[in-house]
Amino acid sequence: MLENLTERLSRVAKTLRGEARLTEANISEALREVRLALLEADVALPVVKDFVGRLREKAIGQEVLGSLTPGQAFLAVVQRELTALMGGTAEPLAFATQPPAVILMAGLQGAGKTTTAAKLARLLAGDRKKVLLVSADVYRPAAIDQLRALAQQVGVDFLPTDPAEKPVDIARRALDHARRHYQDVLIVDTAGRLAIDAEMMREIAELHAALKPIETLFVVDAMQGQDAVNTARAFRDTLPLTGVILTKLDGDARGGAALSVRHVTGAPIKFAGVSEKIDGLEVFHPERMASRILGMGDVLTLIEEAHRTVDVEQAKKLAKKVKTGKGFDLTDFKAQITQMRKMGGIAGMLDKLPAELARAAQSTQVDERRIARIEGIIDSMTPLERTKPELIKASRKRRIATGAGVSVQEVNQLLNQFEQTQKMMKMVAKGGLQKMMRGMKGILPGMR
Repeated sequence: MLENLTERLSRVAKTLRGEARLTEANISEALREVRLALLEADVALPVVKDFVGRLREKAIGQEVLGSLTPGQAFLAVVQRELTALMGGTAEPLAFATQPPAVILMAGLQGAGKTTTAAKLARLLAGDRKKVLLVSADVYRPAAIDQLRALAQQVGVDFLPTDPAEKPVDIARRALDHARRHYQDVLIVDTAGRLAIDAEMMREIAELHAALKPIETLFVVDAMQGQDAVNTARAFRDTLPLTGVILTKLDGDARGGAALSVRHVTGAPIKFAGVSEKIDGLEVFHPERMASRILGMGDVLTLIEEAHRTVDVEQAKKLAKKVKTGKGFDLTDFKAQITQMRKMGGIAGMLDKLPAELARAAQSTQVDERRIARIEGIIDSMTPLERTKPELIKASRKRRIATGAGVSVQEVNQLLNQFEQTQKMMKMVAKGGLQKMMRGMKGILPGMR
């Protein structure tokens, strides 16, 4: 989403040449590039003016250390100011209250409030909290049914409601139910509109007064750009917002909302939606996002995802096979594909690597549907065939292709990829990461 901004800011570093100190004269062109980059990313004009002003103030007089170039010294200042613009540090949800801790979700229709409420419930349930979801959206058709289905999917409690009820009555009933059933957290999904209107704001203010939530989270579509700023300002003037959730941060828009909404609302960005999947909600770390914008990657988040998703025992067994070069079979191959998908797939992993490493696979294209077909092909094999793929001849290939609903050619392609992957495993044991990344092209499924 922020690729254009990253590219523009990376070019800024190359325009500054050998000076021992950053001055108004040698950073003026760089500041102009930063201003243009932010405006192209659809960052609100008042935010751009304030940011560039603070950047000029902090950069001028900055000494260039011997190990840095002037461009690197300037980008270090940009990184600090970007981090500050987005809130400085990650801020967790507040739970210092008598249970249930009430979380009120607010925002426009289409921002993804309902799905985000379920994603948040899933995260909290993972922290061993007893969560109750309730919908106070009595206007949008099927909104209540949608949240019921999502609650079932993430494994949390759901309070049935009726479109004939008043939203404030639903809120009071939900709060009473949560108290009587010893819920730790009550998440209330509210109605949105296609645009700000007086009735919507009156209703959300009434719900806030009835629930007295410890967290009032403003859900905003990161693809809205300048419109997000006006929406954020209207909600800020009506509600005491305690946090922001950015949705669709993985989209194709320019991403200005990510850099504008904290400045406009004064509320910290607490979570970011990074995919449409039910597990696609992450804690927002301003310093990590600043690093990603500047092409430095987000290796910490990648490591955290690995800790959450990787089966440690399975990883140890695989490491032993890689080290010895023996025993790596198609069952292991499929297990690695599954682990990779849990971590957001190849594209998600590359997105978090520093730009220099990611460029080693810059021509890679990802086809997640092809990955799913490969899993189907392996599932159609017998345990013996997965262990000894050399047994798979013409008749077996036809049977496997029929079972997986693919062509025999695709089965052949998989077997060739597996053979190349075995070679790559030996390469990893001997060589470096960049060598491995070059070897990945055309080897891992879904990449070409």
